[in-house]
Amino acid sequence: MSAVFRSLAVRNYRYWFAGALVSNIGAWMQRTAQDWIVLTELTDHDAAAVGVVTALQLGPQLVLTPVAGMVNDRFDRRRVLLVTQALMGVLAFLLGAFVLLGHPTLWHLYGFALALGIVSAFDTPVRQTFVSDLVPRDLVGNAVALNSTSFNLSRLAGPAIAGLLVAAVGSGWVFLINGVTFVAVIAAVLAIRPDELIGSGAPRARTTRRVGFLDGLRYLRDRSDLRLVMVMVFIISTLGLNFPVVLSAMVTLTFHQQAEVYGVMSSVMGVGSLTGALLSAARSRPRLRTIVGGALGFGLASIGAAVAPGLGTFAIALVVQGMFVLTILASANGFVQLGCAPAVRGRVMAVYMAVLMGGTPIGAPFAGWVANTFGPRWAMGVSAIAGLSAVGVAAWWLFLTRGGRLHRDPEGGLRHPLVLDLPDEPGATPEPITQPIATMTTEIAVIDTDALRGRRRGDPR
Repeated sequence: MSAVFRSLAVRNYRYWFAGALVSNIGAWMQRTAQDWIVLTELTDHDAAAVGVVTALQLGPQLVLTPVAGMVNDRFDRRRVLLVTQALMGVLAFLLGAFVLLGHPTLWHLYGFALALGIVSAFDTPVRQTFVSDLVPRDLVGNAVALNSTSFNLSRLAGPAIAGLLVAAVGSGWVFLINGVTFVAVIAAVLAIRPDELIGSGAPRARTTRRVGFLDGLRYLRDRSDLRLVMVMVFIISTLGLNFPVVLSAMVTLTFHQQAEVYGVMSSVMGVGSLTGALLSAARSRPRLRTIVGGALGFGLASIGAAVAPGLGTFAIALVVQGMFVLTILASANGFVQLGCAPAVRGRVMAVYMAVLMGGTPIGAPFAGWVANTFGPRWAMGVSAIAGLSAVGVAAWWLFLTRGGRLHRDPEGGLRHPLVLDLPDEPGATPEPITQPIATMTTEIAVIDTDALRGRRRGDPR
């Protein structure tokens, strides 16, 4: 099997990949139809209203992060997924029936978006971390990238199908079809063999004792490399990844096109995203320099999209944008998962997902306001500023940490401190431990914190 698809050799992961692919197609169909009905039927091309819907759908990720992180580490992720996926399927059916049988208003769409956002706040971090249960550690980076591939294969098909269906039969049927697609992912989770999950029969990465969200934050306090990645992702996701708002405004207001073209443009961007995901899957491990390079490429591609003179050149810029977006997100996801201790992985990933989506309540309405006030091209320009700002933050971090160099132990091996070793007994005091860098697949594991404190380079540790 090609190195790009090596995780598919694992039976459990194959089932998960197939089920998620079908469900993701439905999710993209619903997202496209939802944005279109808000923009063209419930408002008079109000991009800010689309931003509010996006914010309501993603905002709960930030508020519910502490609870979601503990659920991720304390409960069987397989069972949590069955519950969350079933609830999201029910919401899709209800929304479809409501649109077909009733007279929806903008406030009704806001309510459904918020309900879906609450369920997704629990579902998303579990889905991300569940990959670590399906494949061996050396395949986690590849599996994360293939998850992105599945997501973006869906992005190729979903919006285009939705555009055709909205024009032919209306948005309500798109929501109902999405509800049916949840059957696929539920069936896939049921088909996964629990005894083949990584760690079955041995101590699991998650813990059933009472653990707190603050444990994850304490862990991140002394891992500036992970904090850097999260800051970069926050900047880009908050100001740069508001495509439902900006893309719909560009298609309708700048290029004066209809639903079919909006669906095609979303799929065009998916071509680039799929390319970025496959390139990430081919890499041996996620690297910090890949994330920084992706941010630079995204910023430059966004400038190209903002100044594109016609629909053709705009489509080309979207392909490049999509490629660099997935390069950033797939690499950042793998970097964070593989860069933290298994005992706190669930809570750290919950923080990561909150960072990824939590800025949306600010970013999406802001992008809509910019599009309404200054025009869609300026809203796309904000994406460019986000990518270049993330690169600036990385450059500043490298300057402060003198290149982010690793520490060397007395035997010459590269090591990094894991400052949080969760104790076995409640009330016990966490003890610092060290772990050889050979067990990690991140490129940069820790900064020279002593240099930041003004100590001499020669001080013993």
